[in-house]
Amino acid sequence: MTVKQISVFVENRPGSLADFTKVLAEHNLDMRALSLAETPDFGILRIIVEDSYETATTLKDAGYVCSITPVLAVEIPDHPGGLYEVVKILGENQINIEYTYAFNSRKAEAAYMVFRVGDNEKAIEALSKNNVRLLSQDELLSANA
Repeated sequence: MTVKQISVFVENRPGSLADFTKVLAEHNLDMRALSLAETPDFGILRIIVEDSYETATTLKDAGYVCSITPVLAVEIPDHPGGLYEVVKILGENQINIEYTYAFNSRKAEAAYMVFRVGDNEKAIEALSKNNVRLLSQDELLSANA
């Protein structure tokens, strides 16, 4: 069970994030999660949205270079050690975490994180066997997530 993440290359300059979010606002595209990593010349903006195809098409029409990547959206118990419980499972199963970022939840007892791992299927199997809840694209976007 994966969700679709859009990775967008943005120029590392003042106002580039404003320009990007303006495109989303003008097209009524709402983000559910966002991560930004930078180098001296450019950034990689990663977002989760309701309709990844529509958003990617809109961004490409606006001149952005982007791609869609399957990632895991994982419910993390919201208590000290909750993240450790999940990453320990991945490590014990020899699953490399390439990157991760958190996003907002509407549930007080849970936190949510996106994981890009080396092997989605292996990670899904390991996490599911250990009763870690993975969110589907629909769940991620619903009011209950």
